[in-house]
Amino acid sequence: MSVLLEFAMFPTDRGESVSKEVSEVIRMIRDSGVSYQLTPMGTIIETDTLEQALTIVQKAHSVLDDVGCTRIYSSLKLDIRKGQTNRLSGKVESIREKIGDLAS
Repeated sequence: MSVLLEFAMFPTDRGESVSKEVSEVIRMIRDSGVSYQLTPMGTIIETDTLEQALTIVQKAHSVLDDVGCTRIYSSLKLDIRKGQTNRLSGKVESIREKIGDLAS
């Protein structure tokens, strides 16, 4: 099974720039060992189970809670597919095979 989770989570009580807090969330994701891709508007992870993906979400919330955030915004999108793996890179590679190089 492949669970792709695209999510954004950030504090809304820390002013205009929240990169300091978001960096701690990304550190946790990186250190968790799951495959991930950082984008300007969120992060995409791939796990083997829904439980693993939701655990990352819970840990992300805990990271922000631990640094004293009192209001946290989150948005989540899930794509769950049985019988597949490595879709984080595979979906992009499928497009690349069809149209060639992608903008970086």
